Amino acid sequence: MTYDVEKIRADFPALESGLAFFDGPGGSQVPSQVGNAIADAITKPISNRSTTTISERNADEIVFKFRHAVADLINADPGGVIYGRSWTQITYDFSRTLAKTWKPGDEIIVTTLDHDSNIRPWVQAAESVGAVVKWAKFDVETGALPTATISALLSSKTRLVAVTGAGNTIGTRPDIRAIADEVHRSNALLYVDGVHLTPHTAVDMQALDTDFYGFSFYKLLGPHCAAIAAKPELLATLENDKLLPSTSAVPERFEFGTLPYELLAGCTSTVDYISNLVASDQQDRRQRIIRSMQELERYEEHLFGAMEEQIQSLPGISTYGHASKRTPTIYFNMKGFEGAEVYKYLAEQKINAPAGNFYALEVSRALGLGDTGAVRAGLAPYSTLDDVTRLVRGLQELSLGFN
Repeated sequence: MTYDVEKIRADFPALESGLAFFDGPGGSQVPSQVGNAIADAITKPISNRSTTTISERNADEIVFKFRHAVADLINADPGGVIYGRSWTQITYDFSRTLAKTWKPGDEIIVTTLDHDSNIRPWVQAAESVGAVVKWAKFDVETGALPTATISALLSSKTRLVAVTGAGNTIGTRPDIRAIADEVHRSNALLYVDGVHLTPHTAVDMQALDTDFYGFSFYKLLGPHCAAIAAKPELLATLENDKLLPSTSAVPERFEFGTLPYELLAGCTSTVDYISNLVASDQQDRRQRIIRSMQELERYEEHLFGAMEEQIQSLPGISTYGHASKRTPTIYFNMKGFEGAEVYKYLAEQKINAPAGNFYALEVSRALGLGDTGAVRAGLAPYSTLDDVTRLVRGLQELSLGFN
């Protein structure tokens, strides 16, 4: 069994542009199979969900398949899978809902490693009820977020810990299972942002023992939307704001208005595509997903090793974040150039490697980069050694051309 990147690349019309895409951490390209699934769903008979007409049943089936696809992808209970417009929207919804159970003096833990979407909603929700926010700070020198850093902040007053599965700029992957064990010993809930982790490894929500785990499909070869999963019995204990006529059933009561069925169909197609990244004789989709993601992870680790080594060997390069376990993402600056200058020059060479803080504002500030941030280059399932060579050559040419 091998990872055939050229076969995979043939499925992505966007690659015909000749662009080298290193902006996957901000949004991946999409295979034609997913686009076709979206088009099919939006053009066939479709109505609001029910079971009487063909169009109603089509909508109902799309939602059913979506929940099971997400469940297979991250090993969750399909009865606890919830659709969301974005990860930010989902987190704001749950922060407001969970804050209904908090009181003044309760404690919430957030980290400086996270994207702001897994920080600000919790900070604002805590402020609204008088709860205390505690900050778990990552190690600036190594980029690591040790479990002990979070453990030291836990107390009998802790109600929730929000932590990323992987930092979206420096790639750090905290030990989520170890954190979960500590959090649950304090009888608190663990809310995990899996947006940057899910595209790079086989996720097992049950093994991680998280209470909430979610991700964005558009970082994962899919359409612009997100999903979160939790145990149905946990969701049943939560009272969220909703319209009076809308259902109180779980998980539907956490989804507002008519769902975009075409996007849900695209999400299911995305999971099917991922399950077939490598040839496999496994009949079970979950098992195919595991094998595909394991092969992808090995491929990306090898390619990232070459990319990181070559970029770090260039003169004037400063890289940030060196945790032992990371996603294939490098965050760097070049001496004598603003990140935006590097970004613009590479774009002129048809290389997408943007610069900024990427909403990981606390990370950027902790690293001494202010709100400006640095250049970020990340790998995706369609990345190749040729892409890496083009990126390194572009950086070399920029350095030589202006020094």
